Amino acid sequence: MSDVEEPRVTGLGGVFYIARDPAATRAWYREVLGIEGPYGPQFAWEAEPKMHPYSLISHFEDASYIEPGQHGFMINLRVHDLDGFVEKLRQAKVEVLDTADEGYGKFAWILDPNGVKIELWEQVVDELP
Repeated sequence: MSDVEEPRVTGLGGVFYIARDPAATRAWYREVLGIEGPYGPQFAWEAEPKMHPYSLISHFEDASYIEPGQHGFMINLRVHDLDGFVEKLRQAKVEVLDTADEGYGKFAWILDPNGVKIELWEQVVDELP
């Protein structure tokens, strides 16, 4: 056995898109979602005890899941305490489009200032063996 790892993809590195006003968009992400960094919204992976965190790339045949987003993509952000976060958004006068509890996770949807749909996701605890 070799200790050398095979070349491979290790995770999502970022989401890049054109914004009408990049500075205002970065401010919205900072003020509304609480994420910021030196080059724009940035965060490190946080794993809660007994969780198997993961990122997903999902493909759709039509845009219905991404609607009312105005683009051909959506951003999914992991959230701790989705119910509390949704309440925080509503207090900040952010329109929450919908919420759902699918059993495997809780979801809420909002639009950013550029019409990009953001899916907020709280993963259900995944027990470690």
